[in-house]
Parts: sequence; structure tokens; C-alpha cells
Amino acid sequence: MDHNRRTFVTTALGTVAVLAAARADAAPPTTALPAPVPDLVPDTGNDVSALLQAAIDRAAERKVALVLPSGRHLVSGVTLRTGSVLTGQRGAVLVASKAGAVLTATGANDLLLSGFAIDGSMLGTADDALLAFKSCDRVRVEDLTIAQAGGRGVLLDGCSGTIITACRVSNVDTAIHSIDAIGLAIAENDIAYCANNGILVWRTAIGEDGSIVARNRIARIAARAGGSGQNGNGVNVFRAGGVLVEGNRISDCAYSAVRANAASNVQMVANSCARIGEVALYAEFGFEGALIASNVVDGAASGIAVTNFNEGGRLAVVQGNLIRNLARREYEPQDKRGEGISVEADASVTGNTIENAATAGIVVGWGRFMRDCVVTGNLVRGSPLGILVSADANAGSCLVSANMISGAKDGAIRAHDHGKPFGPDLVREATDNGRVRISGNISS
Repeated sequence: MDHNRRTFVTTALGTVAVLAAARADAAPPTTALPAPVPDLVPDTGNDVSALLQAAIDRAAERKVALVLPSGRHLVSGVTLRTGSVLTGQRGAVLVASKAGAVLTATGANDLLLSGFAIDGSMLGTADDALLAFKSCDRVRVEDLTIAQAGGRGVLLDGCSGTIITACRVSNVDTAIHSIDAIGLAIAENDIAYCANNGILVWRTAIGEDGSIVARNRIARIAARAGGSGQNGNGVNVFRAGGVLVEGNRISDCAYSAVRANAASNVQMVANSCARIGEVALYAEFGFEGALIASNVVDGAASGIAVTNFNEGGRLAVVQGNLIRNLARREYEPQDKRGEGISVEADASVTGNTIENAATAGIVVGWGRFMRDCVVTGNLVRGSPLGILVSADANAGSCLVSANMISGAKDGAIRAHDHGKPFGPDLVREATDNGRVRISGNISS
């Protein structure tokens, strides 16, 4: 993964319908009433992994749902079988007895986990996961509390028809990590205090994924492992095509609220983002297709960036977003940002409202990397520079029309060379040089 960077709306009903259908598919069959785990005595301080494993094996064979009694149970490395259903009484907790997975499954289908907590005891490294599923179909994880992990909360590797919903994940390295998913839904979870990332939707090679990440609350995501953007993200989509990130509330992330790398046909829709350390909504590197619409960004180093035409990043709609209160990172030697929206190739930027961007409201192109950009019907208020358009002679075409720019003391519309403005303010004169057309804009 190359992390060296240069630096309409899907309805809620539609998403609900998809999730409901997925839930129906993921519901494992049971033929008997739930039963308590026999002889499982809580709070003894003894490792009861063998006892729980035997109970899970018997219950899966009989298609019985198991119920964990209230209290703390010390376990590790327990394997789920096809048809395993494990629920918990109020206050039931599985406590990691050693590093690695507390519960794991490989090639098991029709699994349901609900209603208990998993305490990782801060054991393990970033490569570990408290819940680890590999090549499983129809997995449902709901109403779990997962916390205190040295590694990931949940790892899904090559799983299909999986739903993770209404869970609380905190104090882990990464909350939820999906690799090569089919039909994944991550919805209505509460994720906080992650050392490096909230939700990761990755593929080992570029391809269609189709995961849905909807209506989650994600907050306080650090980047303790460092890097230039691979960590510190609320949601990170890598190589996964057709992913919908909708209706999430994301705040206090070291880097991005939603970051898509080499992820084609990604949709970032109706997310609310606050206090983001770098670019709030980011589509970068080798992708084709990004819809970024109806989001709110209040506080970030930059609002929206659609970049890396030099790496094949192209084709975007940036529409109807509200972006405000952007700050320059003066401590950065080069990449200070403070931009509302930046785009490079085959992009339509329409109907956005940008207020108080520290550097510029809208930046189009980067040197010669600009092609077929349309900037129309936007409102830019209270930014030193309104709209910047690349002046490189080798850049492609751009249309800037019918925008309103207010309070741009350093120029409403100007040419730029790699972020540095030059030349006159072009807002009050029609400009058409065969490459760039500027007309019908208003400045006050």
C-alpha cells in the first residue's frame, strides 16, 4: 500500500432495506430453546476455555443457542462451529486469558453472537483480534461490548453475508477490520478510543466489495503507529469497490473521517464530521468514481480532497456539502492545507457551501494534473482565496461559473501554481483561453 501522498444521495430507507435483508440471510437456524452453558461458574479466576468449547460443540450439533451466565469467564482460543449461537445474560463477560482471539471461526456458517462483553485485558499486538472469522458465511454480531485489546476488536477475512450492528468497541488498536468481504454491513455501532483506526474495509487486490458502513458513531481515533494517512482514520476503504459510507457521525480523528485509497465507485453520503486532523473526506490514488454528497464537515485541515490524477485517480461528483472552520497546519513544513474542496480530474463540484477555509475555498488541479473539471453554483465565504485554478500550460480544461464568493480578501478567482496564487483576480471579467472558461461569478 503506497501511502506517499500528494497532498444522489442514497436514502435511509434503501439502506435499511439492504440491512434488513442481510439480517434475514444471516440469522442462523435453531431448533431448541436457548440453554445455559452447563457447569460454567463465573468469577472463579480459572481458565474455562475447554469447558466452553465442549458446550459450543454440543450445542452446534444439537442446534441449540447457548447463554453465558452473568459474571466474568476467563477464556481464549474458543472455536465456533457452523450454527453456533452464543448469547449472554446481562453482565456476562468473556475475559482473554492470553493473547490472540477469544472467539474464532474458520469456514463456519450461520453464526450469531449477541448480548455479552469481551474484555481483551490489553493483551496481544496489532495483528491479533478478539473476534476472528475466516471464510465464514452469514455471520451476525450484535449488541456486544468489545474493549481493551492490544490488537483489533473484530477481524473478518473473506467472510460473506456478515452483519455487525449495535456493538460498542473501544480501547483497541482497530475496531473492525474486514478483508475481502462479500455483502458486509457495519451499522449503528459505537466506536471510540482506537489507537490507529476505526473501521477498515480492505481487499487484498482491487475489486468489487459492496460493503455498507452506515449510521455508526466513531470518535477519538489516534495514529499511534504513525505514517502519512494509513492510520488515524474513522473509516478507511482500501482497494474495495462499490462501498457505501453513509450517515455516520465521525469526530476527533487524527487524519481522516473517511479515507478511500484505490477504491472505485465509493460513496460518502450524509456523514457528519467534526474536528478532523487532516482531510475529512478523502478519495485518493488509483480510483475511478467517487460520489461525495450531502456531508457536513465542521473543523478539519481540509474538507474534501479528490486527488492523485497522476496515479489514475479520476471521476468524481462533489455535491451539496457543507464545509466550515478549516485550519492550516502551520507546524507542517509543506502540506499545511486549509482548503475546502480540492479536485483534479473529471470532476463536478456543484452546490457546495464553504465557510472559513483558512487557505482557499476550492482548489482545481495540481500543476499539469487537471482535466475536465466543472465548478458551478458553489458558495465560498470568509476564505482568503475563493477559487484557485491550475495555470499549467499542460493542464486540461476547466469551467468555473455561477459561483458566489464573499469576503475573499486575496482574490475571488485566481490562477495557481502548485497551490501558490498569482496573477489578477479573474472574477469580474469573462475569461476563455480555450482551456479555462470563467464566467458569471459574483464576488462581494
